[in-house]
Amino acid sequence: MHTDLSLALQIQGMDLRIQALTREIDGLPKRIAAVEARLASHRQALADTKATLEQNKKDHRQLERQIDDEKQKISRLQDQMNGARTNEQFRAFQHEIQFCKDAIDGHEEAILGKMEEAEKLEADVSSAEASLKSESAKVAEDVRRAKARIEADRKEREQGLASRRDLSSKISPTTLRAYERIRRTRAVAITAVDGENCAACHIRLRPKLLQDLGQLTQGILTCESCGLIIYRPEEGSDT
Repeated sequence: MHTDLSLALQIQGMDLRIQALTREIDGLPKRIAAVEARLASHRQALADTKATLEQNKKDHRQLERQIDDEKQKISRLQDQMNGARTNEQFRAFQHEIQFCKDAIDGHEEAILGKMEEAEKLEADVSSAEASLKSESAKVAEDVRRAKARIEADRKEREQGLASRRDLSSKISPTTLRAYERIRRTRAVAITAVDGENCAACHIRLRPKLLQDLGQLTQGILTCESCGLIIYRPEEGSDT
């Protein structure tokens, strides 16, 4: 393989790595945002549970106030009942008092339900706080690693771009222009010959083209089907 083609292959390897680094650099902020959104969901879950617990406590206090109101009403009714002049009035006061007592029983039953609910909510809050603490530590570490990765990728990309510029100065302008032209529209510009076929499009190459490729000492040849620059890998080479 002559020097120009060897240099073009090295440049292609660098370009592929630079592209991969750029994709990772561009994608990492989205990963960071997703990680931070995960933490935000834990915070929201905790806030929602605390809000439910606070409402539970408000409802509990309201029920206690309603019980106090009913007890005061009973006290007033009992005073009024003592002044009843007829059995009908007496029974009416008794009926109202019993209605208040029934309301108190209902409120007390509701309070028991609120207390049971509060016990579970307090356990949920404790669990959510522990989960948030653990998740916060994980998220902080994930974000730190992602940011460190971005920084490392950027440094590697800058080094790769510098090396690419150095190699580009050593390759012939004609070969470089052909490589750049093909690369603008294709994922890669150079592909190997596999036996008698183009490794990219798998079309069999003409015998004359294969012969010319074997005798090539400068310039480039392209696949007549897919238009990529072709080369014959050297024996024992992984390229």
